[in-house]
Amino acid sequence: MIQASSNPNYISSHQDIVHFPKGGTPSAKPNEWLAWHDKEVLEKDSNKVLVPFSWWAKHHQDADVLTKVKNAQIGVWFASSDDILKDADLVQAGKKLWPLVAAHFPIFRDGRSFSTAALLRDRFHWQGEIRAIGDVLIDQLLQGARVGFDSFALRPDQQIDTALKQFDLFSVRTQNSWRDKRSALAA
Repeated sequence: MIQASSNPNYISSHQDIVHFPKGGTPSAKPNEWLAWHDKEVLEKDSNKVLVPFSWWAKHHQDADVLTKVKNAQIGVWFASSDDILKDADLVQAGKKLWPLVAAHFPIFRDGRSFSTAALLRDRFHWQGEIRAIGDVLIDQLLQGARVGFDSFALRPDQQIDTALKQFDLFSVRTQNSWRDKRSALAA
């Protein structure tokens, strides 16, 4: 497999992901998906790839793309600037095809991808995996898990073992989230 952190055609990420399914326990898993920037990669790559949504909108009916879709080898990543509500019909159609969607954080302080995950869960009723990709730091995991992310491709310099401990930091939740209701507080 091509290492995403060493290839400029891909969005850099850790070799493992933090996987935290709804109702499950956080764990580390090998990252089987590569998020790419370069169209040439699709033609050469036999791995599972995440393509930019803007590229998908233009090429989703191409024969080579349809072959990879049938083999569950293509997912989609949304840029922080993508307006998924504007392209609601294409997103709804993609729900039947994409085994994985991701939202890209171009820089850790750009929080628009949190909204993308929340919209996918709340308005589009996305039941599959939603992954955070890009400049994803350990500090973003709890908020990401609240709004709908269930996997995280951390930046390569982040420590997976430290990331897994983040989900045990707080035993009380003061707000409802995609995962569960807030904690009942004793009066």
